[in-house]
Amino acid sequence: MKNLFFALVLLPFFGSCQQLKSDPNKTTENSENKRSYSVVKTDAEWQQILSPLAYRVLRKAATERPFTGPLNDNKKEGTYVCAGCKIPLYSSAHKYDSGSGWPSFDRGEDKNLEYDVDYKIGYARTELKCANCGGHLGHMFNDGPRATTGKRHCINSAALAFIPAEDE
Repeated sequence: MKNLFFALVLLPFFGSCQQLKSDPNKTTENSENKRSYSVVKTDAEWQQILSPLAYRVLRKAATERPFTGPLNDNKKEGTYVCAGCKIPLYSSAHKYDSGSGWPSFDRGEDKNLEYDVDYKIGYARTELKCANCGGHLGHMFNDGPRATTGKRHCINSAALAFIPAEDE
């Protein structure tokens, strides 16, 4: 019985470790301290260039309240870029209404995304970060559209800026 208990408790942990091994884009929870980014600014510099909400989301991994972000209902064609460094992250072609209250995409620009592990709420979740500046974007879940990737990139509006297609 004791072995069964340990197996049930440790199974999710080992499953998470296996996911890390199988995806070279994923890094460890403490990778922010070890990884170097192309865009590096001091905390004071980030506070100067970002709105207070964008700063809390991108630099302190906060989450905006659902259904409050201006990009949640955006249906225009264009590109979603990191609000901190302006690197392209998501195309409007891959945005869908998940009903979650945050902009959702079934995929992103993989080369510009960093996949990390976040244990902040007591269990492993896939955290999404900007690979260029390390800004926290949101999380990835496996409950997205099955007809495409099955993934849901649940992203804070405050972490994004939108460039309409006609301005690209």
